[in-house]
Amino acid sequence: MKITDIKTYIVGNPWKNWVFTRVETDEGIHGIGEATVNGFAKASEAAIHELKRFVIGKDPFDVEQHSLRLWRDFYSDGGQIHGAALSGIEYACWDIMGKALNVPVYKLLGGRCHNRLRAYANGWYRGPRTPESFHEKAKLVVQKGYTALKFDPFGPAWRIMEDISDFDLAVDIVAAVRDAVGPKVDVLVEAHNRFSVHTALQFADAIAKYKPTWLEAPVPPQRISSMVEVAKRSPVPIACGEDFYCRDQFAELLQHNAVHIIQLEPQNLGMTAAKQICGMVNSFYGVTAPHSAQGPLCSLACAHLNTSTPNFFLHEIFDDFNDDWSQHILTNQVKVIDGHITVDENLPGWGADLNYEEIAKHPYNPNNFIPLFREGWEKRQAVTAD
Repeated sequence: MKITDIKTYIVGNPWKNWVFTRVETDEGIHGIGEATVNGFAKASEAAIHELKRFVIGKDPFDVEQHSLRLWRDFYSDGGQIHGAALSGIEYACWDIMGKALNVPVYKLLGGRCHNRLRAYANGWYRGPRTPESFHEKAKLVVQKGYTALKFDPFGPAWRIMEDISDFDLAVDIVAAVRDAVGPKVDVLVEAHNRFSVHTALQFADAIAKYKPTWLEAPVPPQRISSMVEVAKRSPVPIACGEDFYCRDQFAELLQHNAVHIIQLEPQNLGMTAAKQICGMVNSFYGVTAPHSAQGPLCSLACAHLNTSTPNFFLHEIFDDFNDDWSQHILTNQVKVIDGHITVDENLPGWGADLNYEEIAKHPYNPNNFIPLFREGWEKRQAVTAD
């Protein structure tokens, strides 16, 4: 079997353009992938077409070789865009392998370790940044059957909070969510790389009494030493990793033995590297909670990875809180039942295909991205440049 062509599609989802791929073969089997990067849809798409010449005419089963060539042979470090483009091609190869062998991808990744995956809700808190709004919406999430939920209470904060009242508002939102969901639901606090070390630690101290399961990405990822300092001094467990795009970054983080909840983003890495990183985390007694805040195929791919990962912890879900039309972009999407996900063992590959008619209804829009340091970003609406 040989790869003959790679096609790309962009879906204009208002809060983030989604980028999908279709890899075709000379045996008539095709696979689908995803290469979404917030704010860089066209760049990611262009990178796919730059990379594809390295795999045209190659066997899609040789994913280790493809992952190496698509990264090493370009020499330049293209960061998350490079990683996403690689994933868009490599994901589709895993899909082709599953279809050719008539098995789901998780079987190729080591087989089933979990009969079902506990999911946590994200994207549920669209609306005003008030304790009352978060309290009301958190109750609805729990009513849907979720036993864990994540949110960012910090507004557009960067490095510090501008005044004490804004700091107190963020803490009050955490308190309101805990009050809404009760003591037995996991509360996950997202910080989106916002803070300096001292501000992150101030928040960790202030919210510790509400027993959050983790404080996520409290400081920017580029200085791993800063993340380690926060993790070693924080009374709340620290989770991070979604920004990394190669194995080496995870190796450096893990060697400090300070962060043990690792949120790798498979779409920045490819499934080959993602599986290896999960094993690396396991050797440090850590658990994985992969970042899954892209499009619906990312969610499905994470479900296959998580199903085959012994040290899996939680699965992130946006799908339940997206616009209704987004449920039709794939022919079969992740379904959350009583707060859990199960991967169908009877569907080969990813178990889904792209719905090309629905994709055509939602064209690319350059204003579709999340401006995390602007007032009101929580509404997840298309924005215009200042």
